[in-house]
Amino acid sequence: MKIVIAPDSFKGSLSALEAAKAIEKGVKRARKDAETLLVPVADGGEGTLDSLLAAANGKKVQVNVKGPLLETVQAEYGLLRERDICVIEMASASGLYLIEQSQLNPLLTTTYGTGELIKHALDNGCRRFILAIGGSATNDGGAGMLQALGMKLLDADGQPIQFGGGALRKLTQIDTSEFDARIAESEFLIASDVQNPLIGRHGASYVFGPQKGATSEMVEQLDQNLGHFADLVEEQTGIRLHDKAGAGAAGGIGGAFQAFFPSKMSRGIDIVIEYTGLKEKLIGAECVFTGEGQIDFQTASGKTPMGVAQEAKKHRIPVFALAGSIGQGIDVLHEHGITSVHSIVNGPMALEEAMNRGAELLEQTAEQVIRTYYGNRG
Repeated sequence: MKIVIAPDSFKGSLSALEAAKAIEKGVKRARKDAETLLVPVADGGEGTLDSLLAAANGKKVQVNVKGPLLETVQAEYGLLRERDICVIEMASASGLYLIEQSQLNPLLTTTYGTGELIKHALDNGCRRFILAIGGSATNDGGAGMLQALGMKLLDADGQPIQFGGGALRKLTQIDTSEFDARIAESEFLIASDVQNPLIGRHGASYVFGPQKGATSEMVEQLDQNLGHFADLVEEQTGIRLHDKAGAGAAGGIGGAFQAFFPSKMSRGIDIVIEYTGLKEKLIGAECVFTGEGQIDFQTASGKTPMGVAQEAKKHRIPVFALAGSIGQGIDVLHEHGITSVHSIVNGPMALEEAMNRGAELLEQTAEQVIRTYYGNRG
């Protein structure tokens, strides 16, 4: 029997690969004859790089870049040699996890380090890119990234503006004369599920600013600044980002890609499914395991378990989703291919204990699911 194991990471507890190995142990305890195929996956956020590298036997390149608050951080990107593709997780250079909660301030945080990663990869000969843009700490419209790649963002005195979303209000001129010419020769596939426009009540600042440390006053200022930036971009390129779907992704960096890069946006899970070869690996499988830390009604919006289930449903393969926590509204998931959802928490316990015991709990739950599934089948 062939069983495909394709979970996302259990954030703060297990990577996707660690989760897959734990599930495999449980499956093997129940059925020693099972043929297990591990396909760790992600939805375009944290873990996307590792998932794609594992599938393509790629390698990581480590680079010191400017972090969100201009501190030096060691970031990384991946090289999928067989396909000549560079994979960058924006969070590696410009992520929320790089900043203490007390220091979060989207008026100051910058995407400059993400631009430095792209530049390093260009210097390394890369011309095809996958950008996973989840988990950013920024709200600068991608301005820092553009600056790192040679674009001059100037104030009324012809001087470069400072970094961060708060500085965009001083922008009066966008000078693309020294923007890295290699960008136009390259391809950028942007992994993002976000369809929000750049500005307005559904835009980058109002929807995502608060989780990055923005107060209500800061949200209004950031939204106005992005609107001002969008006005100048439209004058420069003819591209209107204000209400463009996806432009609000990752603090507006989605808009920068749409305006200045040869780019295409796609659901993160769809990209991962394609490049891990999950579609082909599902053929002939008897069942599939997937999962992540939290499963609820939001899972249906393109998160990993839903993407895996949608593919499995095409082959009429049952899908078992394992979760650390199960929220409201999971009934809708059954319509899209998830056969059943199982909490791995087997008794009263604190969150810290559950996270520390993640591998053990996953193993136990997977074993019981398989025993139940095959119990009456011999």
